[in-house]
Amino acid sequence: MIRRTFFSDVDPMASSRSHSPFAGAVWMLAAGLCFAAVNSLSQYVSFDLDLPSTQVAFHQYLIALVCLLPWLIRHGVRQSLATQQLRLHLLRVALAVIGIQFWLWALAVPVPIWQGIALLMTSPLFATLGSVLLLNEQVSRARLMATLAGFVGAMVILAPWTDEFSWASLLPVAAALFWAGYSLLVRYQAATESAHTLVVYLLIVSTPFNAMLAFPQWQWPSETQWLLVAGAGVLSALAQLAIARAYSVAEASFIQPFDFAKLPMNVLAGWLIFGWAPPGRLWLGAAIIIGAITLLTHLEQRACHPVS
Repeated sequence: MIRRTFFSDVDPMASSRSHSPFAGAVWMLAAGLCFAAVNSLSQYVSFDLDLPSTQVAFHQYLIALVCLLPWLIRHGVRQSLATQQLRLHLLRVALAVIGIQFWLWALAVPVPIWQGIALLMTSPLFATLGSVLLLNEQVSRARLMATLAGFVGAMVILAPWTDEFSWASLLPVAAALFWAGYSLLVRYQAATESAHTLVVYLLIVSTPFNAMLAFPQWQWPSETQWLLVAGAGVLSALAQLAIARAYSVAEASFIQPFDFAKLPMNVLAGWLIFGWAPPGRLWLGAAIIIGAITLLTHLEQRACHPVS
């Protein structure tokens, strides 16, 4: 998975934040390591061991939910479920689940992990476009130019003009698009809904959604498949908690650059496990995307906190 995790768009611990940049960076890097392991395990189980990607999604996120239950209970599940926006919550979770399904489908094809992770980073670019088209937000020319530059970086990575291009390469882009929709709904609902409510609905409702998608291809995992998927689920839960901890001890604008470390981490994991070595265009395209996202983040922070 990418940064669009359960806790990255909402900060359930913001009220008790004590700024500790070093700790925030360490927690963010720890989350990146966990996600690199999760992606490699998921790809190995679906591609090498032939477990359908829908099954991987269901079992992985069910295990993650079980691991996170103590966190949910401690923060009050019943109170968090009280809402006047049930339909919006269901739509938001559906977008997140579809993004998950596209991502795990890409891993099962398989789309090389170096390409998938880099293309997933386009999610904030889609979110910027969505904020203009759906939320009627005013976006400066600089933000639009940065967004367009980011998509140019994605085209460099996709390289549709080469013989290496496959339509399966668009699966991570589809995942990024749906996760962007999820992020926009988080932004919209956060004005009236608590952070805990947003997180609880995502964690609880995503399981039955994943179950419905997994049912048509249902098969019981073998012992090896189950152990690997369970490991991915536990690591997913640990990654979510690490993300939450990172955002609780450091400012988002500070720890955001450390999230980009997920790219070399996943590239290394893909090379060690599958022998996938990325071409030079990956680093060029990724540099363009990272530069665009960094500029967008800076512009958004400046808009939220103008200098008087």
